[in-house]
Amino acid sequence: MKLVPNWRAVLRRAWSVWILAAMVILSGLEAAAALLSADMLGLPPDLYAAAVGLLSAAALLARVIAQTGLEGGDR
Repeated sequence: MKLVPNWRAVLRRAWSVWILAAMVILSGLEAAAALLSADMLGLPPDLYAAAVGLLSAAALLARVIAQTGLEGGDR
């Protein structure tokens, strides 16, 4: 496995990284709610599923859109 040359800049500025981080948080909340109580999130299950689906689609879109500030090596 080889990292992209500007991996630090990608981690700091890429939309896809931020969207995927939100997905990780939602997934963690889902796991915690499954262990404790499904009502902890205060959201209906269909709304939560829609939010995760939208975040997944946004992550895919953000990964392929050219993002400013990520072209250089920026080490």
